[in-house]
Amino acid sequence: MTEYEWSRTMPAQPEQVFDQAANMGQLDTWLPDDLHVDAEEPPAVTVHEDRSGQDMPALLRAQPDQMRLEWGTREEDSYTGWLQVSGIGSGASEVTVHLSFFDPGHDPGEEAVFDALDGSLRRLERQVRMRVDHTAG
Repeated sequence: MTEYEWSRTMPAQPEQVFDQAANMGQLDTWLPDDLHVDAEEPPAVTVHEDRSGQDMPALLRAQPDQMRLEWGTREEDSYTGWLQVSGIGSGASEVTVHLSFFDPGHDPGEEAVFDALDGSLRRLERQVRMRVDHTAG
């Protein structure tokens, strides 16, 4: 099993960050560019990966009381992950994403994973900033 974790600080309340991250209709705005989620009947979702052209049955659960998202493959134990939002004071939050690959064939490698995680959290931060700025203005 291979595990990766990446964190980013965001200038918004944790509830605002979590609400944006967990918005099923806007997941594609911050997920890695080559992943697309079709929310069938949550928690059941289908994830399409452009790189392989494959659709994979998966689960995605939001736990608002814990400000946590959890996901993983549905029919095989090849991949799981979670996103956790924590308040760090002064109106800021820390978002941590953790990925576990049980099947080496699904692990794209350290550099690709960290690039994807960093890019995803940057896009999530942009979405949060737009939402907070729009609400404040």
